[in-house]
Amino acid sequence: MSSDMRVVIVGASLAGLRAADELRRLGFDGPLTIVGDEPYEPYDRPPLSKAVLLGIMPPEHATLPARTDLDAKWRLGVPATALDLEDNRVVLGDGDSVPFDKVLLTTGVRARPWPKPEESDLDGVFTVRTLDDSRRLDERLSAGPGHVLVIGAGFTGSEIASVCRERGLSVTVTERGPAPLVGALGGVVAAVAADMQRDHGVDLRCGITVARLEGDGQGRLRRAHLSDGTALDVDVAVVAQGSIRNTEWLAGSGLAAGPRGVACDAGCRAFDLNGLVTDNVFVAGDIARQPHPLYDYQLIALEHWGNAIGQAEVAAHNMIHEGLHRRPHLDIPAFWSSQFEVNIKSVGIPTYSDQVVVSQGSVEERRFVAAYGFRGRLTAAVAFNHGRWLDFYRGLIESAAAFPPDFAVMDRTDPWEVRSSELPDPAILSHGPTVSVTGHLPTERHVEFVSAPK
Repeated sequence: MSSDMRVVIVGASLAGLRAADELRRLGFDGPLTIVGDEPYEPYDRPPLSKAVLLGIMPPEHATLPARTDLDAKWRLGVPATALDLEDNRVVLGDGDSVPFDKVLLTTGVRARPWPKPEESDLDGVFTVRTLDDSRRLDERLSAGPGHVLVIGAGFTGSEIASVCRERGLSVTVTERGPAPLVGALGGVVAAVAADMQRDHGVDLRCGITVARLEGDGQGRLRRAHLSDGTALDVDVAVVAQGSIRNTEWLAGSGLAAGPRGVACDAGCRAFDLNGLVTDNVFVAGDIARQPHPLYDYQLIALEHWGNAIGQAEVAAHNMIHEGLHRRPHLDIPAFWSSQFEVNIKSVGIPTYSDQVVVSQGSVEERRFVAAYGFRGRLTAAVAFNHGRWLDFYRGLIESAAAFPPDFAVMDRTDPWEVRSSELPDPAILSHGPTVSVTGHLPTERHVEFVSAPK
C-alpha cells in the first residue's frame, strides 16, 4: 500500500507498538514516527509488579518485540507537550515538532504519586509503573528491608504484597475500602481476596489510610502514621493508589480529553470537544474512553493489556481505511492477575453489575467462578484458579445471556445464592458536568470546559 500519508504515534508502549506493527502488516509503507517520553524501546508492564520483582524475569527481558520491520523513526526520551490540530503537528518537549496527516494517541497512564512531595521524596518511598520503578524496588526488596508497607490494595498493591510474602518479607497493606480489590470485583469476591492475604501472613488493615510518612532526619523513610492513630516502623513504602491518565498535554487541543481519558467512537476516532468525531486523530490503550454496545454505550476507559492490543489494531486498520471499510472495537474486556498462589482471570466488566453469584467451584478451595449481572443480564465473570471456563462465559456475555445464567455444566455450585455485588450502581454518573455550551447563532454554538467546583 504505497502512501505519502504521514503517521505519528504518540506513546511508545504496548498500544503504540502494536498499532505500528499492524500498520506495516496491513501494507502501509508511508513515513511512520513513534514518540515516547521514556528512553527505552516498548516494554511489557504486567511483569513489572510480578516476575521482575520476584527475580524470575530480568527487567531487560520485558522488552516487547516487533512482529514486523517497522521502518519507523523513533523519538524516544522526549515527551509530547501539545497537539496542534490547526497545523497538524505534535509539539515535543525539546522544542521540535512532528507534522502528521494522521496521529494515534497512546500515552497511557502513570502511577499516582504520594500526594505530599516532601514525603514522597523520602528514600524508601516507591511507585511501580515503569521499568526504572520496578528495577529500583527490586533492588530495595533484595536488600531485605525489615518491614514493607503497601498503600492501597488494588491489583498492583496486592501483587506487590504477594511478592513480598514470597520473598519472605514482613508486609502491611492498608486499604481505604472494606477489602482488597473491592473497587474492581465488589464486596463478595473481595472478601475472598482478604482471606487470601491474611492466610499468607499479610498484616491487612482495611478501612485504614496512611495519614503521614515520617523520615529519620537523614532523608530516609522511618515510620508511617495511620488514620486510626497507630504507627508502623517501615523501611519501604509502596504507593499503589491507582493511576493518572496522561492527557494533560492535550489541553487546548480541542479534543474531548480530560482526567478520565480521551473520548472516541468504537472505531477509535477521537471526539473533539463539541462531540464531533475527528477523521485524523485516533486513540487507543489506557487513555481511550470508548463506548461498548453491551454496556449501554457508556464511555469506558480500561487499563487492560488485551484492550490496548485490540484498540491499537482497530485504530491502525481504520487509519488506512475509509467509510464502510472501517471496523469497530467490540472485544469483550478481559484481564488477569497472579497473587497468593491464585490465578485471577476476568472477562467482561465486573463493575458493571448489581448482582453476583458463585456459579461454579468452591470458594473454600479458592477455585471458583463468580458470574456478575446487571438488570437481569450477564455482564462479567471472574475466575479464581478456574480460568478454563471463561471462554464459555465470554460467549454468554456476547449473546446477552440472562442473569443468573441458566446452564448445566460441570462443577456447578448448588444451591445458587444470588447476592448484591456490592458495587456502585453503574447507571449513575460518577461525576458532574465538566463543560458548558455557549453561543447563540447556530454557527457560534460550541463547547467550553468549565472549572470543577471546589
